[in-house]
Amino acid sequence: MNDQDEITRAILAAHAARFGETGGSPAAFSGDDPVYRGAKTACAALGFIEVDAECLARAWQAQTQRTGRFDAAAWPAHPADFGMRPFPPTAREDAFPPCPEKLGLYAVLPDAAWVGRMARAGLPTVQLRFKSTDADAIQREVNAAVEAVRGTDALLFINDHWRAAIEAKAYGLHLGQEDLDALSLQDLQAIRASGIRLGVSTHGYAEMVRADAVSPSYIAMGAVFPTTLKKMPTAPQGVARLGAYAQLMRGYSQVGIGGVDAQRLPDVLATGVGSVAVVRAVVAEPDPEAAAARLMAAMAR
Repeated sequence: MNDQDEITRAILAAHAARFGETGGSPAAFSGDDPVYRGAKTACAALGFIEVDAECLARAWQAQTQRTGRFDAAAWPAHPADFGMRPFPPTAREDAFPPCPEKLGLYAVLPDAAWVGRMARAGLPTVQLRFKSTDADAIQREVNAAVEAVRGTDALLFINDHWRAAIEAKAYGLHLGQEDLDALSLQDLQAIRASGIRLGVSTHGYAEMVRADAVSPSYIAMGAVFPTTLKKMPTAPQGVARLGAYAQLMRGYSQVGIGGVDAQRLPDVLATGVGSVAVVRAVVAEPDPEAAAARLMAAMAR
């Protein structure tokens, strides 16, 4: 199939029921290949933002060249077609240390007191997301969080504050895309040399490719559903996209995040992610320990 319009129609016929169709159109093309142009038009119509439509279109072009044929039903899911290095990423020389494939229920918490409370409640993974610009306050809170999980089985990740996390010898560090982009090469080398685990937030294909370039310990993917906790750079991804992301990033420990509650949990887990991050589903509940227990029981089922 070499006609751009036919390729677009074929992709939409195969995938519109899965992803939904918004009728969007690409802002620009960066090549003349009919598979690339047809796929980018289709992906924009399926609601993917410009950078993700471009990323997918190039992957579809690479997939077609690799297999020798265009297949509208074959949604791209091979890392090499996205220009990523060989999988599994844990085999790479520059890979961050691995963490469990399934991090389980992952609570994102505002301070060390909450971290300790949820660690004692039996949550397998917790994150300190402490918002402050006071370096001394940050170090105190990070130190307190590390102490708070001592004697429990909880794995503690520190959001954003990488120097404090390394100083306190935290298990892991979590960075957003902006935080990752702000690091110098020397900063990244220092983080890797410390032996700390690294998790990175992503909101679509282009950001997953960027995150994969540093071979982190886990990939967080979202926001799956609408969330009021922070302004998101993209619209809610939904479980269909999350499932496609999980297929591409298999080999990583994966975390689904954003608006997940007890009702939505089974659909999120069905995508294949090994962990679900929650905030309000625990901290906004009248009995956070009981809420966490219900969620962990549901994940076990």
